[in-house]
Amino acid sequence: MISVEHLSKIFNAGSVNEVVALRDVSLTLGDGEFVTVIGSNGAGKSSLLNCIAGVHAIERGRIRIDGQDVTRAAEHRRARLIGRVFQNPLEGTAASMNVAQNLALAYLRGKPHRLTPGVTRERREFFREQLRTLGMGLEDRLDARVRLLSGGQRQALTLLMATIAQPRILLLDEHTAALDPGAAAQIVELTNRLVREHHLTTLMITHNMAQALALGNRTLMMDKGEIILDIQGAARNGLSVQDLVNKFAQVRKEVIVDDELLLSEALSKTTTQSRLEEKR
Repeated sequence: MISVEHLSKIFNAGSVNEVVALRDVSLTLGDGEFVTVIGSNGAGKSSLLNCIAGVHAIERGRIRIDGQDVTRAAEHRRARLIGRVFQNPLEGTAASMNVAQNLALAYLRGKPHRLTPGVTRERREFFREQLRTLGMGLEDRLDARVRLLSGGQRQALTLLMATIAQPRILLLDEHTAALDPGAAAQIVELTNRLVREHHLTTLMITHNMAQALALGNRTLMMDKGEIILDIQGAARNGLSVQDLVNKFAQVRKEVIVDDELLLSEALSKTTTQSRLEEKR
């Protein structure tokens, strides 16, 4: 479903500020595969997603989505194949437009443009049913401006927008990082459900190593623009965050020094314990 072959991306090539973001990266995701990507800041995670989405042109390599070679295709040409959710809940939606209008834009993405109303009576009912599945009461707020929604509600809406047109792949760029623990947990549950229901081939970046191991069926670790670990199947089952840290040390002959990564296990345990206590 996604095939990346020998991908290289260099920023400011030939200057004193040259940065090699991706170094000969090759990766294949099968139909419906849910892959999480972990790595420190600057590891190349977001650069990989941006290259797949067409945000950044590449120096070398090839990208195929659903069998189509999109290596040189413009970002808007790939949009009909790709659903994407960003870290910031303010991105991915039009704040001054209402919920129904935002959903209409997402629903019509990649379809032929005609001079007809985007929000019809039939579509309003369809949007209402889709919003009801989120369990956030947004089905009663179709006419509310998106800027009035909470961060969690807005990110849930963005997730729905990213999947409503049934894209071939879903790209998630640390889409829970800016949310409070409770809202983040809701979005994780919603993500899991939407990916399963729509059988979406998904690539999800996260700084939370515990989250990376809990979601999906395969975990990649990136470092300095390379994929250094690709863990799946029996090798991933039962793997702990400490195991992942140890594997990094074995491959790189150094320890992880990224505080955000190392704190992720402790934060996840605290959040999980809080949710258990709330249920008692």
